[in-house]
Amino acid sequence: MLQPWQTGKIIRIEEETPTTRRFWIQVPEAGSFDFKPGQFVTLNLPIHEKPGRRLRSYSIASWPDGTNIFELVIVLLEGGAGTNYLFNETGPGSELVLRGPLGVFLLPEKIERDLFFICTGTGVAPFRSMAHHIFNHSIPHQEIYLIFGCRMLGDLLYGEELKQLEEKLTGFHYIPTFSREVSGTVDQLIRIGYVHAVYEEICRQNINLYGSNEVAELKPASFYLCGWKNMIDEAKQRIQALGYEKKSIHQELYG
Repeated sequence: MLQPWQTGKIIRIEEETPTTRRFWIQVPEAGSFDFKPGQFVTLNLPIHEKPGRRLRSYSIASWPDGTNIFELVIVLLEGGAGTNYLFNETGPGSELVLRGPLGVFLLPEKIERDLFFICTGTGVAPFRSMAHHIFNHSIPHQEIYLIFGCRMLGDLLYGEELKQLEEKLTGFHYIPTFSREVSGTVDQLIRIGYVHAVYEEICRQNINLYGSNEVAELKPASFYLCGWKNMIDEAKQRIQALGYEKKSIHQELYG
């Protein structure tokens, strides 16, 4: 059954990077805004006369905490009517018409395989939610790799927070990688390149950990992809080339 539209109110906005902002939205009529990590909301913005062209969907970047407040992280798109409206026409106190939570980009009921969270840009949002949820509820899990592709150091979202979570959540590996030259002094541990090289390297290292010496065996894993279409399409091809089945890949496309 289609969910009804609700009214949300922006209660806080913070700049995360020069082109990215965090929006905290409260749903006053709801005692709590209940969602599952990985879900999204759809906003009905006053940006076009045709209803179908007013809709914009964003993954929820926060985690369920029993309140009626959730967070979105949004990047300003050049020529994007929706993001330009949110950045230039709204502020604390502004109301938004929304529907949600929506979506089936969810954690498995039991985490019995390694999880690869592979993302670019604001595609980190659902994985931030999932990782904190696993930590907050002490959910049993295998290894978790959050592989976050950015262009430059200044594009990194939630960097310090995720580093701190890596220290607290056993088996959680936070691996940002940067596709363009990073200027200035760079920590030797920082990875340069695209996300694909990172998960391929990890998967190949894990092959010989399982099975006999005579037969190479893939370590069981599930792959969650969130980001631009080009990244997702290439990742699906590469993951299957490693030997994983298509059903082990889950995706959330944006843009």
